[in-house]
Amino acid sequence: MARPKHAFSIILFISIGCIVMAWVDAIWVPDYQIKSAIKLLLFLLLPILYTLMDKNTSFIRLFIFKKETILFPILLGIGIYALIVSSYFLIGPFFDLSNITSSLESNIGVSKSNFVFVALYISFINSLLEEFFFRGFAFLTLKQVSSRKFAYLFSAGLFSIYHVAIMIQWFNISLFILLIVSLFIAGILFNWLNERNENIYTSWFVHMAANFAINTIGFILFDII
Repeated sequence: MARPKHAFSIILFISIGCIVMAWVDAIWVPDYQIKSAIKLLLFLLLPILYTLMDKNTSFIRLFIFKKETILFPILLGIGIYALIVSSYFLIGPFFDLSNITSSLESNIGVSKSNFVFVALYISFINSLLEEFFFRGFAFLTLKQVSSRKFAYLFSAGLFSIYHVAIMIQWFNISLFILLIVSLFIAGILFNWLNERNENIYTSWFVHMAANFAINTIGFILFDII
């Protein structure tokens, strides 16, 4: 059932979270620990504020685990891991990826010495936080008060745009556009996975697998492995 006022509130809170994080990532550029703390606060506080406005909304259902649904996302995650890592070895030599490590070191203090910790945080904590915010809040909750199609496009679109400020200095324009389009498609896929089960665990497993692959590439770029 469409509830325009509630839909507008969710859209506003999601937009505020993305705009603030864009400013943090592109303008302020603090150390990774500070940035992570701000993101954690925003991506948890904004949905909680919404529940104070809409007493009918509860996020408990998003964390109800259904073990019978987990095999497919695990297999999909393994496939995505293999696809990302193999793509790096196939097309990586055609692009200059040296900007990634230099940008991480100079902008947010992520270096070879602390990358293991950062990789673990990104894979397990950050992925769950993003799934809660972009899928649990910006999709499953928004879908209850707006149209299904709009919730799909809004959640996937904001998920891809959100990464612009993070990655804009890493790649040349062609690879950057490819990644943004890929993130939008990933957002649609994650929404579809969660819609089937009405929780965020399915997309979280796939998201973790993608992050494992990206961090594997990071280990290679930092000459850790």
